[in-house]
Amino acid sequence: MRCRALILAFGLMLSSLALNAAWAADPPHINKPRPAPADMPPVVPPLPPAQFDNKLAIGGEDVKAKKVSTRLSVDVLVNGRGPYQFVVDSGADTSVVGLKIAHDLELPLGTPAILNGTTDRALVDRVKVAQLTLGPSVITNLELPALKEEDVGGAGMIGIDALTKQRLMMDFEQRLIKVEDARTPIKAEPGEIIILGYRRHGQLILTEVRAGGIPIEAVIDTGSEVTIGNSVLRDKLLRKGREKFWTVPATGVTGVTVQLQMARVGDLELGPVNLQDVPIAFADVPPFKLFGLDNEPALLLGTDLLETFRRVSLDFLARKVRFQLRRCRTEAIFVSTSPGEMATRISSRGDPDVCGR
Repeated sequence: MRCRALILAFGLMLSSLALNAAWAADPPHINKPRPAPADMPPVVPPLPPAQFDNKLAIGGEDVKAKKVSTRLSVDVLVNGRGPYQFVVDSGADTSVVGLKIAHDLELPLGTPAILNGTTDRALVDRVKVAQLTLGPSVITNLELPALKEEDVGGAGMIGIDALTKQRLMMDFEQRLIKVEDARTPIKAEPGEIIILGYRRHGQLILTEVRAGGIPIEAVIDTGSEVTIGNSVLRDKLLRKGREKFWTVPATGVTGVTVQLQMARVGDLELGPVNLQDVPIAFADVPPFKLFGLDNEPALLLGTDLLETFRRVSLDFLARKVRFQLRRCRTEAIFVSTSPGEMATRISSRGDPDVCGR
């Protein structure tokens, strides 16, 4: 078990504040994140349910990735400068730049905003970025939070704002990321599991997922190193045996650290994939309320579980997610958030399509 705090970079839903901001002629003075007003409830529109598909494949440009713990980071240019190593976070509505980049490039101050992170809700300063470049993708005219690199887990973070019109394939086995314009026609390949989801504020939310036989909604969160369920799910799954909990420290992007209670869940189904004895943390973190998932069983799928797959692919425009196993046979795997030598078992539940190479 790792002693350091796990990094949680989920749910950076920004609510702009009507505050004056000026262009800076010198390195910007960026304030520390501070407590956010409590009277700004999230507005989440109703969206259609999800369904399974099996025809997603991603071509496009290869972008070399670096594995940092369980997460993948890639080279990103900021205003043509760099490259800088940014963590890829499918759960964050906004990209982020580190304080060093903001100061070195003398990025102008933007408008402060409310940041709804996993461990807290804070008011943060933003800076103006003319251009972010990730592989073939160029995103312009952005206002991004400027946060400490040690809290973000890299020089910055790529969020939904840079991915909404992209297909993204994360190959944990080869440490490779493939980026493709989502408007390019897709082509089918064997060995894929596709879950068609729906979006809230750009997020992909999957509905055809079960934990302990209970239908749940799940969010793919490549920026968080721990998988988290809400208290509604905890109470349905773990009415007894609370003495079996253990705790792990987790740090959000604003630097706030919380202790998460974790327990082993007997069965988690992601379409035709089945995981047994799965470590899941339980906490009513802000993203559940933000996306209207606080009153129903819900799960944030972190990279502690996602890295156990060979590949995870996301099509944000078409609302599709693909999982592919590393091996066809049922096998024991070790999840980074498990205590000691506790093993999780993963299998295809008899579906041969998930095993194709």
